[in-house]
Amino acid sequence: MTDGYQDIQTVDTTSFPFILEQDVTVPLGNGGVVRCNVYKPKAASTESSFPVLVTYGPYGKDVSYKQFNPKSFSEVDPAHQTEHSAWETPTPLFWTNHGYVVVRADEIGIGQSPGVLHVKSAIAIDGFCDVIEWAAQQPWSTGKVGLLGVSYYAATQWQVAARQPRGLAAIVPWEGFSDAYNESIRHGGILSNRFYDMWYARQVAPNQYGLPGRAARNWGPDTIEGDLSANELDANRYKAILHQQRFRDDEQIASVNINLEDINVPILSVANLGGSLLHLRGNVNGYLWAGSEFKYLRFIVGRHDLPFYYPEEVEVQRSFLDAWLKSQDRDGWTRRGALPAVDLVLRQGDVGYNNPSAEKSFVRRKESEWPIARTKYTPFYLTADQELRSVRPDQSLARKLNYRALGKNTVSDTLTFTSAPFETETEITGHIVAHLNVSASRDRWGSSPSDMDLFVSLRHLASSGQEISYTGSAGEPVPITKGWLRVSLRKTNPHHPRHRPWLPYRDFYSTDVLPVVPNEVYAVDVEIWPTNVVVECGGRLVLEVSSGDTAGSGFWGHDDPIDRSEEIFKGHNHIHFGPAYINYVSLPIIPSKYEKAFE
Repeated sequence: MTDGYQDIQTVDTTSFPFILEQDVTVPLGNGGVVRCNVYKPKAASTESSFPVLVTYGPYGKDVSYKQFNPKSFSEVDPAHQTEHSAWETPTPLFWTNHGYVVVRADEIGIGQSPGVLHVKSAIAIDGFCDVIEWAAQQPWSTGKVGLLGVSYYAATQWQVAARQPRGLAAIVPWEGFSDAYNESIRHGGILSNRFYDMWYARQVAPNQYGLPGRAARNWGPDTIEGDLSANELDANRYKAILHQQRFRDDEQIASVNINLEDINVPILSVANLGGSLLHLRGNVNGYLWAGSEFKYLRFIVGRHDLPFYYPEEVEVQRSFLDAWLKSQDRDGWTRRGALPAVDLVLRQGDVGYNNPSAEKSFVRRKESEWPIARTKYTPFYLTADQELRSVRPDQSLARKLNYRALGKNTVSDTLTFTSAPFETETEITGHIVAHLNVSASRDRWGSSPSDMDLFVSLRHLASSGQEISYTGSAGEPVPITKGWLRVSLRKTNPHHPRHRPWLPYRDFYSTDVLPVVPNEVYAVDVEIWPTNVVVECGGRLVLEVSSGDTAGSGFWGHDDPIDRSEEIFKGHNHIHFGPAYINYVSLPIIPSKYEKAFE
């Protein structure tokens, strides 16, 4: 098996504006295979070659977008509402019309690709590497492969690019985490279980190789080799026990750890400011630490599913990919310094949420670097009166504020600290750290807690006092941004080359666990995910500290009964104030380019 064209089905091309070769078999280095669909420009001949866009993932190459998510499909730009559109992937009609071959592969264990279903695994990425190298060697390929896709199809781009497969020429990770531990599995060491459980059951498991009845329920064709028995299907599913994967040096998590510096291809990293519970941090940090000479960071707003297909965003994708895969650089992507590295969108004003047309009124601004060089990291101090002050308060007496654990999103398990109205319009753009002095204590007649989880949100109040909400991944209202920390994993590594005052680095190793003793006070730095907001004159900020998920958490709940057991966490949590306990949130304030930076 060398050319990968066993079991090929060439579909009647008279009915499509492209040539479709279905179920093309790609040999893998371990002796297995995966299968893909190849969409080629209709003008292709045996002598024609084109650059290639490859996607490889778990949602079924033959499952139509319309079937996978009918409501979302009905709302995407009409140009991408096609029979062969698929969830979170490039539309074959558009890209073949613009001179690309599109290869859409089923990940190992998915659709028509036999093997063990093990998403987010090192073995899955091995298969992705092989598909890229195979695509680069085909007669219809120029040898240049680009990657373009959303979410899962973006997160795996960081992984595979760090492996440096032959033929890979550029990547566009569009809303894709780059740190599996910190951004997908655990937030600050706290298991993010609710989304994974729902996602796997609804979006991955129905696509398993050999699953009976797919064709009957219009979920792609049945498996070429036939159905598998229930026992065979069970044996071919990796059993992830997430609450046992607690640290970055655990075997499964360590196997997908990458060094972003190993990435050397051009990058257009696209970060959604509303994605503050899954992908946002990964796109920003992926851009920040990747080793590529040419790398760009573009911010967007809006829902998770729609912006990828906005006409103006598709043109940005095409401009970037044409530059690196076709040597057609219309805008300067390949010329050092010709384009600003960062394209920022300013969230200014209350346009509501889940309103794509209104969100397009947000202004864009170019910047040369990230973080922005003129950033003034400014502390806003928490007080025992639950204020957020720009001037350090006089705290001569020791006091503490109490709230309940485990959090259930009630008044008793949350503390809020509110600023005075801002006297001038103020932009906050960049990375945020909350420095807190915390402790835990037991309930009367209760057991003693041995750990503590911190859930921190930054919220925006209009001058009217109403909260301004932004669009989350599913269209839900979300605050400015969020952050988390398990106090037993508070240890930072200031000697790590990525450690910064505005971005504390944690290894999250099993050897880093520190004790949490009742009534002992611990000073911790909580990383809050990067963001942008413009607070208007008269607007206010609210820093919210809780022991559990609060409003705006969406799908991404942290409520695993083992990871957050009452035996370990139940009791009271406290924030301490006084001469020895100064609490603050460091905000990245951006003076205008035309103003003198703060003294």
